[in-house]
Amino acid sequence: MVEQRWDAEAYARHARFVTDLGEPVFDLLSPVEGETIIDLGCGDGVLTQRIAEKGAKVIGVDADPDMVAAADELGLDARVADATDFDLGITADAVFSNAALHWIKDADKVIERVKEHLKPGGRFVAEFGGFGNIAAISTALRSTAIRWGLGPDCLPDWYFPTEDEYRELLEDAGFAVLHMQLHPRQTRVTAGMEAWLEIMTAKTIGKLPVNEREAFVKEVRVLLEPTLKASDGTWYADYVRLRFHAVLPEELED
Repeated sequence: MVEQRWDAEAYARHARFVTDLGEPVFDLLSPVEGETIIDLGCGDGVLTQRIAEKGAKVIGVDADPDMVAAADELGLDARVADATDFDLGITADAVFSNAALHWIKDADKVIERVKEHLKPGGRFVAEFGGFGNIAAISTALRSTAIRWGLGPDCLPDWYFPTEDEYRELLEDAGFAVLHMQLHPRQTRVTAGMEAWLEIMTAKTIGKLPVNEREAFVKEVRVLLEPTLKASDGTWYADYVRLRFHAVLPEELED
């Protein structure tokens, strides 16, 4: 089975817009000096560093060793761990996550681990792909994969829930949801669609022989040109983000 892997250098070069667009959820977090905050799915640590600059003690968690190594180079405390079973041995004032939770289908397990790492009154603030995210890209990728004879598990393990679906998961775990909203956001992809596909769909492309990958990516790109390529040649990704702020009550009901 081919897993989604990350190249930290390529990500920084071609997908920096992901962290650059994290400003609204960073503002929703509003880190305070002296707080302990966990950045879940910290990637290469760019937003983690911003949290630290606010005076918070921040621990980054990411499943990809290459990304954690990049965060380490920034002087951050970053650790390799899976979001579904991480155990840092601490409780925090907040758990933060940007553009990571849509890579994990076991959302209930993630929420349970977050809950275990929060102090009473602690907050869970995140943004990730929500219902309808990259619908055009997913359709083009799936249809191309079928034509190329790839199996049913060839697509990345994306998880794009509705507001109601994710709210229910949080509330079932004991969280009070203060804010939850889908945000459609056509996002400029400065490096072009081929670079986006090579980074974000490595699991799919990795199933093909090396000498066939370029042609596969080109075929997906051609399908997307009518809907996601502007007349001036600029490419856009059809993003829809789910942003939320939930808190763990001071006293949980039995």
